[in-house]
Amino acid sequence: MEKSIQKISKIEARELVANSQLLNSSIKCAKGKKGAAEIIDKLGYLQIDTISVINRAHHHVLWTRRHDYTEKHLHDLQAKDKLIFEYWTHAMSFIPMKDYRFALHRMKNFEKPQGKWMKYRYEQSKKYFKPVLERIANEGILSSSDFENDTGKKGGTWWDWKPAKTALEYLFWKGDLMIAERKGFQKFCNLTERVLPSDVDTTLPTANELNRFFIQRALSSLGIASKREIEKFMQPGRAGISDLQVTERKTMYKVIDDMCEGKEIIPLEIEGDHKIVNYALPETLRNNSKKKNSTKKVHILSPFDNLIIQRNRTKRLFDFDYAIECYLPEHKRKYGYFVLPIIWGNEFVGRMDSKADRQVKKLVINNIVFEENFDEYDEFLPYFAKRLKLFAEFNGCNSTIIKKCKPMKIKKAINQSINQSIITFELSKHEAEIFQNTKRF
Repeated sequence: MEKSIQKISKIEARELVANSQLLNSSIKCAKGKKGAAEIIDKLGYLQIDTISVINRAHHHVLWTRRHDYTEKHLHDLQAKDKLIFEYWTHAMSFIPMKDYRFALHRMKNFEKPQGKWMKYRYEQSKKYFKPVLERIANEGILSSSDFENDTGKKGGTWWDWKPAKTALEYLFWKGDLMIAERKGFQKFCNLTERVLPSDVDTTLPTANELNRFFIQRALSSLGIASKREIEKFMQPGRAGISDLQVTERKTMYKVIDDMCEGKEIIPLEIEGDHKIVNYALPETLRNNSKKKNSTKKVHILSPFDNLIIQRNRTKRLFDFDYAIECYLPEHKRKYGYFVLPIIWGNEFVGRMDSKADRQVKKLVINNIVFEENFDEYDEFLPYFAKRLKLFAEFNGCNSTIIKKCKPMKIKKAINQSINQSIITFELSKHEAEIFQNTKRF
């Protein structure tokens, strides 16, 4: 195989990835709700996020790719149109309904869980399965708040959920229930036969079908990926939740090799990275060879955006070392609590720690740090300022305040790129003195 490996530059590799992720592509999605459905289908899944410092990731990812997106689009795709459903990928996600049958193997795993974590959940809740199902069968759609806590203990963390809620969640995991809709962030469940469209294929895929599905889904979304990155695309990596793994590495890697032999996927080598073989779909390479948009786009990404969710891959392909720091103690954070990567074209140029203060409708940017080797501010800043304004509006804010910025001189340049009434910035006495004596910045 080595002699037939096609070689591409890192710049070309980044173009393949960004285009496949609908960030710089000439591929246009439809407007409105239809466009949101197309984005989820192209990305393969949309991770559901519980953190609401800014708009949650599942909304953020869609908005990044279509600025006419509204939360009602996602609600209706699930609750009314039934074009998407919720289930596990590498995390809990919205998935195209047409892919439902490829979730069946995971559901079967929950019938007899093997992992310690899943066994605990099963044993804790199994005696509640029948009464929970009977109540939903009789009363219709219900949420966890509709069930009383018969233990007398206060629910809260993952490990002290009230038993009925645990049963409700576990019945969802094993496919007896589906999430019919969300109201706000509250989930409402119903029997699967009442939610699943009658024309959805529910035949259990063979091991070969399942692996081919994972491989094609991964490469369609990621653009290019190594075997390990394909394997991790829709599966968690932690052994503690092994019941969510639905294919063995050896089997998947053999199917990848078979697909290469049949020229269904193309092996690639990125210049300067001779140790890792990458793979791409032929149509991805054809699409990337077409005329490209010469205007570089600026995007402010969610920490859970599909482009960057595999952190090692982001570092390998984009030379961008990124980690979300909200799970770290404050004294260990380098950039801030909820840091959003900033990408311009195919290059990550910075990151910003942001929070939407919805009561006063102000987007607070605690910190912006640009990459040390980045210096194209004259061209970049006008695009960034416009995107920042749109991002504030997306988060329900009508003004933005920038507290810190590195390099410091760029704070004033950002402010000059957009109307003063929209973006302001805090200055120390030292910064103010510098700005008074600086003509350019």
